[in-house]
Amino acid sequence: MIATRAPAEPYTLRFESPLESVSEHADGEGVDVVLDETYFYAESGGQPADKGTIAGIDVLDVQHRDGEVRHALAEPIEASAGETLTGEIDPDFRTYCMRAHTASHALYGAGRRRLDDLGYGGFDIGEGKVRVDFETTTEIDADLLVDLEALVNRAVWNSHHVTWGQHPSEEALEREDVAFNAKTEEGLGEEAVRLVEIDGWDIAACGGTHVRNTREIGPVTVLDRSNPGEGRTRVEFAVGPAAIERRADEHGATLAAAAAANTQVTDLLDAIARLRDEREDAIAERDALRERLVESRIADLREAIIERDGESWLVGSIEGLDANELADRAGSVVDSAGNDEDGEDREGEDGDDASDRDPAVVALVDSDGGYLAVASEGEADAGSVIERVTAEFGGGGGGSPSVAQGGGLDAEPEELVAFLRDERE
Repeated sequence: MIATRAPAEPYTLRFESPLESVSEHADGEGVDVVLDETYFYAESGGQPADKGTIAGIDVLDVQHRDGEVRHALAEPIEASAGETLTGEIDPDFRTYCMRAHTASHALYGAGRRRLDDLGYGGFDIGEGKVRVDFETTTEIDADLLVDLEALVNRAVWNSHHVTWGQHPSEEALEREDVAFNAKTEEGLGEEAVRLVEIDGWDIAACGGTHVRNTREIGPVTVLDRSNPGEGRTRVEFAVGPAAIERRADEHGATLAAAAAANTQVTDLLDAIARLRDEREDAIAERDALRERLVESRIADLREAIIERDGESWLVGSIEGLDANELADRAGSVVDSAGNDEDGEDREGEDGDDASDRDPAVVALVDSDGGYLAVASEGEADAGSVIERVTAEFGGGGGGSPSVAQGGGLDAEPEELVAFLRDERE
């Protein structure tokens, strides 16, 4: 089997090797090249394939297939078997992958120090971020996420040496300190398994490319966390320029928020809590005022109750209620008709029975004319009233005989009120 030398010698970026074979892709687009020896990393275990060129032709992909390392080239190559070709690996992408992969091990090492019942659920290197899946019974909340990030960056700062090499599989499996990728079972089933060790911090079975020292990783910024499955937490992070930019954006946003709240960054949470309390008080005060205005408006409409179809109707527009609140209010006005809070009959200002002003039907229109609600405890069917209105003014709606709603009406509030009061000219 032809294997890549990238994991063993990750700092080799230019090499020469005889050509073994060339085969065309089935679609006729591009070719696969097999070399006698290669330093291109073939996609495996969550690490993407290297980028670069062979004989000046772009390498689009590198895969292990049929016991060979196949390099997919962007175009045909003019070369014969046995001819020596030059391979050049993209230094920026290789360096990024080395840093990102070692950073994932450093993060797992941080997890060893903070998480219970820890298991390795896999990882993946993307162009903008890296993810590590932890299998753990510990809930990784925001505070713990920040703690993990701090531990990783401390490991970077402390400049731990990173080494790698082959070890007997049986020996590796017996070691409790070795992390195995539960998703890929990397290293299992072979006589030897490759272990990557961050001195004094972490050791794991891994076939990827790594830096020689954690200081080469550079800054690490945790981006987010999620739960891809039961008992598993996914942590995403960035390294290098992406980590610096994210940290700068977050720091800038924090400073701006503190300035807007007229406080220091360290006091920002207290300021937010105070503003939240003030907002809740203002909302409660607004709602109380709105309720008073609605009650006042209902009282005014009671003075203008009409007789229609042999029943008392309360009809009018009202401000400050959404569609559901409008329906609830119409229903409550009907339900309370004829009774005060103690369940006694209401009387008029002159002591006369005021039940003749209690509505059997309540039709309330939104102040913008977009929707209405009808409630009935009389002979009138609330749903039928809505149907008549929508037939006249468009829109739609429906409901039960006791409560119904309509919306999307093409009319001004005054038109709807006049129609419901049967007062149109």
